[in-house]
Amino acid sequence: MTRNRFFAERTDQSEVKARIVEKYFYAWANVVMATASTLDGKIAYIDLYARPGRYEDGAASTPLLVLERAIAHPKMSKMLVTYFNDADTNLTDTLRTEIDKLPGIEKLKYKPSVSCGEVDADANAFFNKTKLIPSFTFVDPFGYKGLSLGIVNGVTKDWGCDCVFFFNYARINAGLTNDAVKPHIDALFGAERATKLRELVVGQSHSRREALILEALAQAIKAMGGPSRFVLPFRFKNSAGTRTSHSLVFVSKHFKGYEIMKDIMAAESSTVEQGVPSLSYSPAEADMPLLFSLNTPLDKLEEMLLADFAGRTLTKRDIYMKHGIDRPYVDKNYRTALLNLEAAGKITADPPSKTFAKPHQKARRTGTFADQVTATFPPGK
Repeated sequence: MTRNRFFAERTDQSEVKARIVEKYFYAWANVVMATASTLDGKIAYIDLYARPGRYEDGAASTPLLVLERAIAHPKMSKMLVTYFNDADTNLTDTLRTEIDKLPGIEKLKYKPSVSCGEVDADANAFFNKTKLIPSFTFVDPFGYKGLSLGIVNGVTKDWGCDCVFFFNYARINAGLTNDAVKPHIDALFGAERATKLRELVVGQSHSRREALILEALAQAIKAMGGPSRFVLPFRFKNSAGTRTSHSLVFVSKHFKGYEIMKDIMAAESSTVEQGVPSLSYSPAEADMPLLFSLNTPLDKLEEMLLADFAGRTLTKRDIYMKHGIDRPYVDKNYRTALLNLEAAGKITADPPSKTFAKPHQKARRTGTFADQVTATFPPGK
């Protein structure tokens, strides 16, 4: 009943989730196709909980949106291999029917594969032992069963392989102290980290508890995949905008993928404060954004830059790549912050803006701060 209700009722949140996944798939595919074409000429989209493909109102969900993108792209249609899975035969039968009805489906070189099965220990072993072609994987379980560190690591371990998964924060938060689901929680965080997390969250406020859980998840993924693993969550809040109900969590080994996904999530954020996206969606924030725009995150960024890079000289691009990880700021926020700091005389830039350049000194156009422009920060106090 839960599955049928979920797919019968298309919500704003489900639309945002589908758009994020679809947009990233298309951007990812356009990046990896050039290199993949010199290898075996294939890229893949993998959906481990694909469901029936359409909502009851006829709107396409992620599997069909991805296939429509590929059908419309001459090069992608010849390279894309798709694997769709669900544990419910009724859903996979419906999905096959919907795929077969897609206009132009015959343009795809590789017929979409639809399978029915649980995402279990065998699936974990398969993904960790098998070398994958460049793949983008979507893991969207309803709860926590089937979602594990092993699955996430297995689908992101190879070149060109990124993943986004649904993290049901509300259920996982409740499940932390439920012995009946202890194996699932341990599989998600790792047994040792899960035990420590259970101790840490006792007596904490809702916001602090959420921060501890998401941080533990991110650190568990990074610990398994190495220091180069990037993790980026996008939070969905309840109707009142007071608590997180679930998150989409993106995982990649490449900064380029991290940067692309952050820009996509920024565009889907329900609020933007001083140009800084919330990287979250809340129905309440979307309806009443002024009530949720009381912070000054850009001012905080300027303060952090002065402290974190005191006495150093770096290009704008290096500043973003070193400082933007695990923070909500996007590239344009760093450009604005550096322009503000230069205008206030708190940093010097090379080349300087025409406004601050000396006679006959090479200068850049006012209001710009390109990637290769350097910023020199004063020594710390």
